[in-house]
Amino acid sequence: MKKEELYQKVIAWFEENMPVAETELHYDNPYELLVAVILSAQCTDKRVNMVTPAIFRDFPTVEAMAETTPEIMYEYIKSVSYPNNKARHLVGMAQMLVRDFGGVVPDTLEELIRLPGVGRKTANVIQSVIFNKDAMAVDTHVFRVSNRIGLTDNSKTPLATEKELMKHIPAGVVAKAHHWLILHGRYVCQARTPQCEKCGLQSVCNYYHSPEKLLLEKAKRKN
Repeated sequence: MKKEELYQKVIAWFEENMPVAETELHYDNPYELLVAVILSAQCTDKRVNMVTPAIFRDFPTVEAMAETTPEIMYEYIKSVSYPNNKARHLVGMAQMLVRDFGGVVPDTLEELIRLPGVGRKTANVIQSVIFNKDAMAVDTHVFRVSNRIGLTDNSKTPLATEKELMKHIPAGVVAKAHHWLILHGRYVCQARTPQCEKCGLQSVCNYYHSPEKLLLEKAKRKN
């Protein structure tokens, strides 16, 4: 199957079966989403959503967060992964937003990645979710699912995956496709135990027809 046909089939399936695909992080404005995405690095959205209500209650604006300290912020986020680093990043991010951007979350990749704790993936989430730009944020789910299905040719890096996905996904679909792949990876195409029997993409998925999958099935039957 040609790559163009594969993308068409995958997009059509998601359009039909997952017409609504959005971030599972809770937020009400760009500042809150930026905080949540920074916290979500190597951490579940469920855990992030547990700690952000207290943060947004006590630091309702970027200016309020800019006036606190990493030590205080740590107490709010100590249950997430890498709390020391993230506490410093959140306070540093808020201070830079106030100092350099008038307290307004910028909308370009170049400006966003200047902020502490904001890499390319986080910047692309903000661009797509808040500013409706065609930006593909590649996290572990997007990386894994894209390679397994065959949307990418065993890309070795998130950037390579991003470039290949952007090359083939039509404008206007990119932001939703990001969430399709994340949610599919989170609930169906899981890292250790992919739920292939529940997947509607079996007929076009490289992994489903691969020797790796067959070996895994044999091992399961033996056990």
